[in-house]
Amino acid sequence: MPPLLAKTLGGLSPAYYFRQFVFGLCFAVFILFMASRSPQAMPIGMVFFLVVNTLLYPYARFAYEGVVNFLLGENRFYVNAILLLFVKLLTMLLCWAFAIFIAPVGLIYLYVHHSKATRQS
Repeated sequence: MPPLLAKTLGGLSPAYYFRQFVFGLCFAVFILFMASRSPQAMPIGMVFFLVVNTLLYPYARFAYEGVVNFLLGENRFYVNAILLLFVKLLTMLLCWAFAIFIAPVGLIYLYVHHSKATRQS
């Protein structure tokens, strides 16, 4: 694998990528299920959008979690579980829907992080 791809697309651990990919896949499957109930065919652009966002979702989620961890640090918040799950689902949906815009931030961070680690070793 070329160094650029290894440092960016291969920068997440396989377990993390798989876990986040499955969550992103749930959104795509839900949209496909809803579209299958429609009498009209799904446009090819929408299929492309579903595929791209699902593949990029783990990187978008990585970027989002990095920003949230930076802002909140080690603080913990105790809230109602239903509220927590709702907010978590909402942030997951937003990260998936805007993955094409958020993921490049995560990919750039992974590239810089792995390039720095390579130089130091």
